[in-house]
Amino acid sequence: ITHHNALDRDFYLRIATELPLKRLIVGGLEKVYEIGRLFRNEGMDLTHNPEFTTIELYEAYGDLSSMMKITEGLIRFAAKKLGDKTEFMDIFNPEGEKIDISKPFRVVTMCDMIKEYVGIDFKNNHYTLDEAKELAAKHNIKVEKHFTVGHIIDAFFETYCEEKLIQPTFIMDHPLAISPLTKKKPTDPEKVERFELFINTWEMCNAYSELNDPIDQRERFAQQDKNAENGDEEAQHTDEDFLNALAVGMPPTGGIGYGIDRLVMLL
Repeated sequence: ITHHNALDRDFYLRIATELPLKRLIVGGLEKVYEIGRLFRNEGMDLTHNPEFTTIELYEAYGDLSSMMKITEGLIRFAAKKLGDKTEFMDIFNPEGEKIDISKPFRVVTMCDMIKEYVGIDFKNNHYTLDEAKELAAKHNIKVEKHFTVGHIIDAFFETYCEEKLIQPTFIMDHPLAISPLTKKKPTDPEKVERFELFINTWEMCNAYSELNDPIDQRERFAQQDKNAENGDEEAQHTDEDFLNALAVGMPPTGGIGYGIDRLVMLL
C-alpha cells in the first residue's frame, strides 16, 4: 500500500521487479528480464511520473562490464531501428547541445564529478559525518536525519553534477549507504560495484554487480530498516524470502534496470 501524495489517494502497486527476478536466477534460470509497471511515490515533473515502465534484466555470471556492453548496444540498436541516426536533440530544449550516442560512452566516478564541478574531493579526503554536514550546509544541501557521508556525497552529485551530464555518461563508484543490494568494491568497501547511465541530464538506467552474500545482505537490510525509522521513505525493508533465496545460493550476477519512458522520450 502507498499513498500518492500529489493526488491524495491510496494505491496498491509494486516499486520494483527486482527481488522476484533474482529468485529466478537462484532457481537456475541464467538470463531473465521483465518489462513492467512500477510505482515510486516521488515528485512529478516533465521526466518524473510516479507510475512508469521499466525493463529489468539479470544475467548469471555477468557483471558491470557486461551490463555496460548490453546498455550501449541496446540504445544504439533501438536508435538505428527507430530512425537510423546517432544524434538527438533535447525535446524540451531544441536549441541545446546535440546528444551523440555514436562514440563510446564516458565512464567517470561520482566523486570525480563532484571534485570537477564543486571542488570538494570526497575520494581522497575521508571526511567525518560532522565535516560532511558542514560542507553540505555551506553548499545549501539539506541533510536529513538518516544521512551518512555517503548520502551527502549523493546529494552533492544530484545537486551540482546531474545537470551537466548531457552526453552519455556512466557514473561509477556509488557510496555503500545508498546501494543496499549491491556488491562492495573489493578495493574500497565504502563504495559499491554500480553504475548509472545519464543522457541529457536524465538517469536512463541503473546497474549492479548484485550482492549475493546472505549475511552481508541481512546486515544491509537491518540498516535500511533503521533508516526507515529515521524517516527515509526510499529505504528497502527486510525481505525474508529473498534472504532465504540468497542462502540457497545465487551465482555472481549482473543486473540492470532501464526507464523505458525516458528512452522513448530521447529517441
